[in-house]
Amino acid sequence: MLDEATRRANRIKFVMIGVVLLAPIIISYTLFFAGYRPGSSVNYGELLDLHKLSGSGVTQDENTILRIKDLHGKWVMLTIDSGNCDQACQQKLYFMRQIRTMQNKDMHRIERLWLVDDNVPVEDRFWEEYKGTQIVNARDSELLDQIPSRETQRNHIYLIDPYGNLMMRFPEDLEPRKMSDDLKRLLQVSHDEHM
Repeated sequence: MLDEATRRANRIKFVMIGVVLLAPIIISYTLFFAGYRPGSSVNYGELLDLHKLSGSGVTQDENTILRIKDLHGKWVMLTIDSGNCDQACQQKLYFMRQIRTMQNKDMHRIERLWLVDDNVPVEDRFWEEYKGTQIVNARDSELLDQIPSRETQRNHIYLIDPYGNLMMRFPEDLEPRKMSDDLKRLLQVSHDEHM
């Protein structure tokens, strides 16, 4: 009788050990086939295939050459638009200014770059309103060819990492708080890496 009770207890223990060992596999398959993707909600911006930008343009204010490599060491928010700068263009410039400001003590690690794709001189009011934004004529620059979807370039704000790699594109209907959160995370991670 004791032997039967011991065997039964051992079987129960064996089954329990099997359940414990198989549980993570069963749970992971269940979550996978249910469509749960934990990484899909981490970034607001769309990650692009990482590639180093090269090329240059001429600054509109000082008529000097600005090379992308001159901005290495900084995170760069990039917009591409006409020098005529319609309402959508102005909104992107406004968001870039505000998102940079939202980074508080880390805002000095961020540059703002406006590539003017038609070389039209921008209005004087933009120089004061978006002070600190580098405005560069890029119509004939190889820079524009390196940024995906030439026909939709004006719809997005892009992000370049401190090594000069184009890495992220933000949605057309931008939610500034979400973009700011992405940038805050990247600044924190890159700060931690250099500590």
